[in-house]
Amino acid sequence: MPEPETMTDPFYDRDDLTALEAQRHAQEIAFAPVVFQVARLMKKTGILAALMNAGEAGLSMDDICRAVSRPRYGVQVLLESSLSSGIVFLKDDRYCISKTGVFLESDRMTGVNMEFIHHVCYRGLFHLEEALDTEKPAGLKELGPWPTIYEGLSQLPPVVQKAWFDFDHLFSDRAFNEALRHVFADRPRRLLDVGGNTGRFAAQCVQRDPDVRVTVMDLPAQLTLMKEAVKNAPGADRISGFGADLLSDATVFPAPFDAIWMSQFLDCFSEAQVTGILRRAVSSMTKDTTLWIMETFWDRQKFETAACCLNQGSVYFTAMANGNSKFYHSKDMVRCAEDAGLIVVDMIDHLGLGHTLMKTRRA
Repeated sequence: MPEPETMTDPFYDRDDLTALEAQRHAQEIAFAPVVFQVARLMKKTGILAALMNAGEAGLSMDDICRAVSRPRYGVQVLLESSLSSGIVFLKDDRYCISKTGVFLESDRMTGVNMEFIHHVCYRGLFHLEEALDTEKPAGLKELGPWPTIYEGLSQLPPVVQKAWFDFDHLFSDRAFNEALRHVFADRPRRLLDVGGNTGRFAAQCVQRDPDVRVTVMDLPAQLTLMKEAVKNAPGADRISGFGADLLSDATVFPAPFDAIWMSQFLDCFSEAQVTGILRRAVSSMTKDTTLWIMETFWDRQKFETAACCLNQGSVYFTAMANGNSKFYHSKDMVRCAEDAGLIVVDMIDHLGLGHTLMKTRRA
């Protein structure tokens, strides 16, 4: 297979801000927590919605206070902060929503990211230094007593659980349809979905092909959520569960399967753990088995905004999830696969919002 192409040269190979621009950017970083909370409240209070509805005419301060039924002081604090962060602007003493404000109000990806950071990550990020020093998710103590977030997913408060799954599903769901086309080109009859979470991919598999049977391999507690989620889906009788601790060296992968699927799963583990999981998967494979890996590699994105989201999202894994994983560079994942005894047959980029599909076989 050719060396994975790196697509980030136009993004991070220069420092072209002027001194004043760099100073301004440094202050934006210093006040970033303030800007985040203000932006979130501009949306939650309905101020951004009111300004969007007003269009180019904008609204006066009094108009906004009446529209959202809030005292002048609080509205004024939010608006003045938002002026400096570019969320709104002034035109003839009337407030208008900026392009950035429109994205904050109406862009689903932005909304999902903000709710995820607020409900899942925000308090835990205070413990980031400890997490970096120990390579353990020190911030997770803000949510519960689990060694990693994955053991606690079924026990998270509903608002936190919703934010976590919305974040997880937003990116994977958009890539599934395109990925299925590649996976089912080989017409697999038995498919193993490793780390299958709530079974969304498994459900799409059995709906796509009436002859395929899917086994979801995950933690026992997660399989309980999966079974509840898919019980009414067409073809649910062809979805089964296999409970396992995927990090245990004693775990043996079930066999035989025509295809093994891992989607947004390996980014939950350190490089050593990734290699170990893949090595155990390889031990269950025949020469005809295909192992598919779908991940969001930050170096293979079309747009810098996507790479930015992934690189910042990696800090969640450090502080909250497990302390030692991240959204990987594609070369790191290829190295782990090859060390585990796989060969990468193909890499298919730009599925959904920025996934890459790796097709691998036993070496």
